[in-house]
Amino acid sequence: MKSKACSKEQTGELDDTKGAGVRQVQRAPRALTQAGEGLPPHARAWKIAAPVLISSLHALTVISEIVTVASIGYCLFCIWTGTQFSRQRSGVAAVIGALPPVSVLKPLKGCDPELYEALRSHCLQDYPDFEILFSITETNDPAAGVVRKLMQEFPGKTRLVDAEKRLGANGKVSSLAQLAPLASHGILLVNDSDIRVEPEYLRRVVGRLQLPNVGLVTCLYRAVPAQTVSSKLEALAISTDFAAGVLAARTVEGGLLFGLGSTLAFRKRELEAIGGFEAIVDYLADDYELGRRISDRGLRVELSECVVETHLPAYDFSGFISHQLRWARTIRASRLLGYLGFVVTFTLPWAAATLLLSAGGRWAWGLAAAAVAVRSAMAVVFARFVLQDEHSLRSLWLLPLRDFLAPIIWLGGLFGRKIVWRGESFTLEDGKLKPR
Repeated sequence: MKSKACSKEQTGELDDTKGAGVRQVQRAPRALTQAGEGLPPHARAWKIAAPVLISSLHALTVISEIVTVASIGYCLFCIWTGTQFSRQRSGVAAVIGALPPVSVLKPLKGCDPELYEALRSHCLQDYPDFEILFSITETNDPAAGVVRKLMQEFPGKTRLVDAEKRLGANGKVSSLAQLAPLASHGILLVNDSDIRVEPEYLRRVVGRLQLPNVGLVTCLYRAVPAQTVSSKLEALAISTDFAAGVLAARTVEGGLLFGLGSTLAFRKRELEAIGGFEAIVDYLADDYELGRRISDRGLRVELSECVVETHLPAYDFSGFISHQLRWARTIRASRLLGYLGFVVTFTLPWAAATLLLSAGGRWAWGLAAAAVAVRSAMAVVFARFVLQDEHSLRSLWLLPLRDFLAPIIWLGGLFGRKIVWRGESFTLEDGKLKPR
């Protein structure tokens, strides 16, 4: 009996203990809630936000890592396209046979750096039959004096035309629309006023135009910077990014679908078939539009092996940013998907972001080292082998600064619509210029 009673007591004690434990567990959430309620508001907010922030940080790290890898792949792809272009250029044979006469159209406004030398290089072409038509929009334009000097030096080859009518927002295309009817020949060549060329330029470019199904020929270009840092940054952008983007687009799209203002050679009949210069007189990216419209007619846009040259002004920083923004907004207005794809080209900034987000993880350092190596190799390949640009090779120490400015300029180009071009302000709407 005693034994049973003891057992019953012990069981009762155990039951009481079990019940107390259950009650304690049941009270725990309430106690924790009460403890959380006792925290200051900012501490409670942090307690709720911390898991979300940690998850977001992890997601950003993963995204940054993926885009950095993609950017490294883009650099490797560009290196391949650059080496392919260099090999193709070295294998191009000289054009044999008669070359048709050419009219070179040169709209001018103001005096660009080295303007006389740039224009004179067109007069020194090793080509059987060509003429050069220059235009100005104001009689007191200082460029007129440069042209008159060339007319005395090369009589019979050059003409100066007063293109005083303003046919649309794009003043350059407005001048071209007035020059084209005066051209004596069926092949036209247009390039920017500051372009300098080699004596074989016309022979090589027009020779390419004679290939089957070619409707337009264009050229890559390199820049000769002034002594300012901003001018050197601009030259780096051309040599280490722009040219690479052109070759990458040509490879991905199975050929060029646009032209570059450095050279646009085409037949007069192709111009007439797309509505003449008047059809693109309000567009900012006239070179892109001309190439695209000729390409849309089923003709090829060919990239010449020639690389022409331009001399850059002595930009200050604000001038450099303004020009880069105009360039960015021009590309955005012409090729929006391509512009959005530029996100992958910011190799060094993405590598730096990965390093920061990973708190300097070993794998992130390895990724950053790979990014620096391939970005540097890409810059060297294009400056040295594709463009033969000794100036950019000497300025490669500025490449990190240029690359970290690139995403900032890209954002400005993505959202802004203001364009400043040769002292005139415009608003960009659907690729067209609207005077402000």
